[in-house]
Amino acid sequence: MKILVTGGAGYIGSHACLELLEAGYEVIVIDNLSNSKEESLTRVQELTDKELKFYKADLLDREALDKVFKEQAIDAVMHFAGLKAVGESVSMPLGYYHNNITGTLMLCEAMKKHGVRDLVFSSSATVYGDPDRVPITEDFPLRATNPYGQTKLMIEQILQDLHVADDSFNIAILRYFNPIGAHKSGRIGEDPNGIPNNLVPYITQVASGKMRELRVFGDDYPTPDGTGVRDYIHVVDLVLGHLKALDKLQTNPGVVIYNLGTGQGYSVLEMVDAFSKVVGKPIPYKVTDRRQGDIPTCFADPTKAKKELSWTATMGLTQMCEDSWRWQSNNPDGY
Repeated sequence: MKILVTGGAGYIGSHACLELLEAGYEVIVIDNLSNSKEESLTRVQELTDKELKFYKADLLDREALDKVFKEQAIDAVMHFAGLKAVGESVSMPLGYYHNNITGTLMLCEAMKKHGVRDLVFSSSATVYGDPDRVPITEDFPLRATNPYGQTKLMIEQILQDLHVADDSFNIAILRYFNPIGAHKSGRIGEDPNGIPNNLVPYITQVASGKMRELRVFGDDYPTPDGTGVRDYIHVVDLVLGHLKALDKLQTNPGVVIYNLGTGQGYSVLEMVDAFSKVVGKPIPYKVTDRRQGDIPTCFADPTKAKKELSWTATMGLTQMCEDSWRWQSNNPDGY
């Protein structure tokens, strides 16, 4: 099978490409390299000793997208491409709505035009907003609290409407919790531009001396230590869930929705402590004001994915921290 991976040079996309190649799939990547590096794909090919096809293009470029579908007999799509920083989305809502939603609309139009009907969509736990309770199941009310989450929520609705209009589409919507970690080789990992928006790359850059201290956004949340609690999942566990979702699409299920998380929540300070143990020294941090759009607690009930996809996260917090640190240590300046 030939799989088109949008955003395939990015953090999660590159790990997906690696696992797809290892599983025997052919991989086509489209990425505009706005928050990623082509070097990640070079390393994926070196690690797997297999080749993939890369197109540097934007989903908003209809002609470029059409060219990819014309040149490649694509069987299914994994859609990772999109802007993804919660804080940035609050200050740049129009950019987020245009990029994420319009890009997905154009991708779906290209799929429809070229007869491709299987799609795995990278959604997010942000669609649940600030949940009334935890753990979160897939039938919880949806109420995103920031523009990034709203784009994911709107795209989910678009994809469900698409299936209603054309039931030959089979779509797996995967709601991620917080991916961290890196490939065990230390050769591919998360390489954000500028100051990281996500906790773990921020911690690893402080641990390596690249940044002076970690900013902890708020310590007055209603949680055991006052800092935000999240469900951290190893990126390799996460992308293996995508391969299971791809298998599920072969059964013509229509639209299926799954949480991909571990079911275990850790606070920011617990993460700092776990990383301190892995790197063998304290991680300096400073508590600052809460960040707009953040919520106190968020962790998954992954039972449905276990039952219907035969998927479960297998890697624990120590391994996530060790793999993140290995990537940062081997690549202090990223790619």
